[in-house]
Amino acid sequence: MQEKRQTIDERYRNYSIPLPPYALLALDTLERAGFESWCVGGFVRDALLGRPSADIDIATQAGWRDVQRVFEAQGCATHETGVAHGTLTVVVDDHALEITTYRTDGAYTDARHPDAVSFVRTIEEDLARRDFTVNALAYHPTRGLLDPYEGIEDLHAKTLRAVGDPAKRFSEDALRILRGCRFASQLGFSLEQNTYAGMMSCKNQLARVSSERVTRELEALLLGSQVHGALMCTVDVLAAVLPELVAMKGFQQHTPYHIYDVLEHTAYVVQNTPPYPLVRWAALFHDMGKPAAFFQDANGQGHFYGHAKISRELARGIMGRLTLSPAFAERVLMLVIHHDEVIEPTPKAVKRALARLGGDINLFRALCDLKRGDALSQAPRCAERTELANQLEQELARILAADEAFTLKRLAVSGRDIMAAGAAQGPTVGAALAAALDAVIDERVPNEQASLIAFVKEWLKS
Repeated sequence: MQEKRQTIDERYRNYSIPLPPYALLALDTLERAGFESWCVGGFVRDALLGRPSADIDIATQAGWRDVQRVFEAQGCATHETGVAHGTLTVVVDDHALEITTYRTDGAYTDARHPDAVSFVRTIEEDLARRDFTVNALAYHPTRGLLDPYEGIEDLHAKTLRAVGDPAKRFSEDALRILRGCRFASQLGFSLEQNTYAGMMSCKNQLARVSSERVTRELEALLLGSQVHGALMCTVDVLAAVLPELVAMKGFQQHTPYHIYDVLEHTAYVVQNTPPYPLVRWAALFHDMGKPAAFFQDANGQGHFYGHAKISRELARGIMGRLTLSPAFAERVLMLVIHHDEVIEPTPKAVKRALARLGGDINLFRALCDLKRGDALSQAPRCAERTELANQLEQELARILAADEAFTLKRLAVSGRDIMAAGAAQGPTVGAALAAALDAVIDERVPNEQASLIAFVKEWLKS
């Protein structure tokens, strides 16, 4: 191992990764105390790819108590966040760093966490427990880059390859399977054949991973810059946690408006929406009900009447399994059920759509984002529909600038005004307010108190 290390050090000695001052100080503090230390993991990988990364992890020869002693002697606060596994959090110049003792993992009987860890003397032994070669890299500003598993070559080839035997790696910790899918989305990397085979052979172990961790990895995957390719190439693995995807794979739509099957269309919609959670989850779900709703007419053309309702119920079930908050899930469901509605770019139509969305302005903007992504992911002839979404947002801006009413809260009258106009306390008040809002949206009555009270009085008579 020492011979290989020297070869690798010479090979990559000229690699220079800019480290922030607090990380350099942490490394220097440990080295001056006699403990070899390296920056490891995602920060090194992302730095070599030119990607921004804020989290810096340090691996060291020192035991956690020695790390604590050394840094507290320098006046740094420490937190025993994971000392059972050799990890101490150290605050250096107001930056939290996770510093972990070189270790190797024992057996994983729960397919997630090692039953025990053993602390080792060399960084090479520590890197041997990492998931992918591109994460099994270590860097020191003086010694250069350490790459015992040819991770640099895999970075250049844009390939995700497991360290060692893939089946063993994924059976140890099943979350690594979803991490691989997520890296494919974030980095745009392909999965090496044996690595993907190992993920497939162990995917049933994902049932033992907490829903919190599954949710976190899925959301990170959905927010990735190369999510289309990741969904397409890992769908058979993702089916272990999202079995609803299976029916979408290869399901041809048989319409002149679509050139992709349901899965690939969906993958493109996710890709073609802005990377924020609300719209990307909605994009994943929006057409999930199409296979169940599909039928062909006498001419062979496909139809999907009612698919939005089916998609909504499928999405409700999935989000119930995951740990998305109920309030967030309800907003996703609103987008799914309304994604296919035709909204004309007129004041009346936009205000009615806003009313259906509970007056949620940001939800309306997300609906426009979803409609744009949907249009860009159909047949080329449909791309012009993006302009309609643009017009809807322009009309929204005009409505907001004019402070026009589209919810009961924005009406110039309240329930007390309605009762003062002669309505009996109870359901009649709500019905009168709804009628007043309809009249304002239809521009039959101005949103002024006197005009609305007069309208309500006439409405009560009728």
